[in-house]
Amino acid sequence: MKKILRLMQKAVPPCTAVVVAAGSSRRMGGVDKLTADLAGSPLVLWSLRAMEASQTVNSVILVVQAERLAEFAALTANAGLIKLRQVVAGGQTRADSVQAGLAALDRGCRLVAIHDAARPLVTPALIDAAVRAAARDGAAAPGLPVKDTIHRVEGDVAAEALDRAALTAVQTPQCFDRDLYTGALRKALHDGVTLTDDCAAMEHLGMRVRITAGDERNLKVTTPLDLALVRLLAGEGKP
Repeated sequence: MKKILRLMQKAVPPCTAVVVAAGSSRRMGGVDKLTADLAGSPLVLWSLRAMEASQTVNSVILVVQAERLAEFAALTANAGLIKLRQVVAGGQTRADSVQAGLAALDRGCRLVAIHDAARPLVTPALIDAAVRAAARDGAAAPGLPVKDTIHRVEGDVAAEALDRAALTAVQTPQCFDRDLYTGALRKALHDGVTLTDDCAAMEHLGMRVRITAGDERNLKVTTPLDLALVRLLAGEGKP
């Protein structure tokens, strides 16, 4: 079995994870979600450790706010993160921060996996499935079927109920061929496209993104309630 896994890993081109941790935690009521305690570890370390355990990720770039470079460099220094290559400064927007991470990639990197550090319960298996799909198809991301009925609204009036069967809640890491994604991001920004996630840049270029199986535990911490839920789930095991 171990031999099969090694062969599968070799079939995937070198992949670097860009973990984006440059947010401001505006909706957290004064709590810094990135350094919030999660079962004894700062939240940001959880996704970094998942990348460390991944079979397909070779190296990691952590992107943080410029004024917190020293803080996060110290926080990660003794965490046993062999794959962590650099901690770099992000920008004003998420797209700016992703670009900063891309600029730090090694020449040999062929795939990039972009992950929100605010999703601490991502698993190595989820990461590997998305990376392998991107190696085959050029672009992939985990997603979950939408449970709620979603309405398009005009002002504060529901205008149209959307078909849930055609909707997917996309998670991270969102994984891409490096050259394809770099070109897609450059064109999207040039065209003034508002990017709510990384897949949007590929879709703007006309590329299809393969959806792999998501995980309900792969929650994004945006509000205090999200943090409480993640803490409840994290109590089931260690990072």
